[in-house]
Amino acid sequence: MNTEPHQPQDDQTAPGTPEGEEAAEASSPTERERVRAETVRRLERSMGVLGTAAVARMEQRLSWFRRMSAEDRSWIGLVAQSGVAAFVDWFRNPARGRPAITVEVFGTAPRELTRSVSLQQTVDMIRVVIDVVEGQVEELAAPGGAQQLREAVLRYTREVAFSSAKVYARAAEARGAWDARLEALIVDALLHGDHEDGLQTWGSALGWSHTPVIAVAGEVGDDDDGGKVLDDLRSAARRLGHDVLAGMQGRRVVVVVGVGDRYPVRDLPGAAAEPLAGLFGSGPVVAGPAVPDLRAAGSSVRAAVNGLRAAAAWPDAPRPVLADDLLPERALQGEAEARRQLVEEVYVPLLGAGSPLLDTLSVYLEHASSLEATARMLFVHPNTVRYRLSRIAELTGRTPSDGRGSFVLRVAVALGRLSRAEEG
Repeated sequence: MNTEPHQPQDDQTAPGTPEGEEAAEASSPTERERVRAETVRRLERSMGVLGTAAVARMEQRLSWFRRMSAEDRSWIGLVAQSGVAAFVDWFRNPARGRPAITVEVFGTAPRELTRSVSLQQTVDMIRVVIDVVEGQVEELAAPGGAQQLREAVLRYTREVAFSSAKVYARAAEARGAWDARLEALIVDALLHGDHEDGLQTWGSALGWSHTPVIAVAGEVGDDDDGGKVLDDLRSAARRLGHDVLAGMQGRRVVVVVGVGDRYPVRDLPGAAAEPLAGLFGSGPVVAGPAVPDLRAAGSSVRAAVNGLRAAAAWPDAPRPVLADDLLPERALQGEAEARRQLVEEVYVPLLGAGSPLLDTLSVYLEHASSLEATARMLFVHPNTVRYRLSRIAELTGRTPSDGRGSFVLRVAVALGRLSRAEEG
């Protein structure tokens, strides 16, 4: 006869041990409810302690939490307390199903808190609270209820994580829609010459800080999604480290870019517009001149938009093309600012240099850019004509012997003479 004492099998649990209590709990619904009720009473007595311990642990482990304002820390402490209270209430009534965490927990904090605390920081806080609660499960749970409490904590924290993501997703969606409307409003104000101080305030609301500023205008293709074009332009500009505002007016897209010190001023606006040009639809893309700040950006926006309207007159224009390179087309279309700029930049310097330069340019253009014919008409040596043409190029930045340059000079001189005639 075998006289050895009976040993429990691996899948059996000896009575009187904690494992045995868990087994008894699993086999008796009434016992489970009794254990749950006792655990709830313990949790209610410890709610304040748990919330305080969670905030203290955040102070210890999260450096960004220590740098926050006292007001924001107090709001986070309130959220932690609300989270513990909501968990206890949910744990008391398991038949309620999924907890309404968004309202019960996050509803206690102001919406502005989502701007002070990032989603990653929220995840860090949740981890700290979980660690605090899990570290005290054995003390908080009634005898035989540790596993029950631990499983409830895991389920609840999962719901907190999903609710956190939902809160931030909604805030991001609302913020994105608000930003897009504000961007369109600023672009429209710049286009229509609004120089109010509100422009700078609106720009600050969008985090605008960089100078100088340029505007780029183009169109979306017939089959393009305008919203996608705007998003692509914003993303590309931000990857380059720029501040950016973008607005859409019909099929026309206008982007205002704060380029900072990424490019030398002498390379603007072309260097900043070049990486963005390919994101517009087919057709011309026009870059307005660089200006010092957002308040002065209206002139760049208007130049870019007016240049886009006039670009059809120069089919072979580069892409992007500078608005200043379209001055003749803009002037022919009736833009007063383009006429004024051409007269001041081309005609006035030539007029100030004396009649020989203006006379030489006029004769040269009238005689098909022929040095010899110009020299004969002016009774001077061809080398004298060459010298005068080089001086014209130095003064105006336009080369008379170049096809495009001669066109700009011809229009500028004609406008200058008309302007003088109008002045009497």
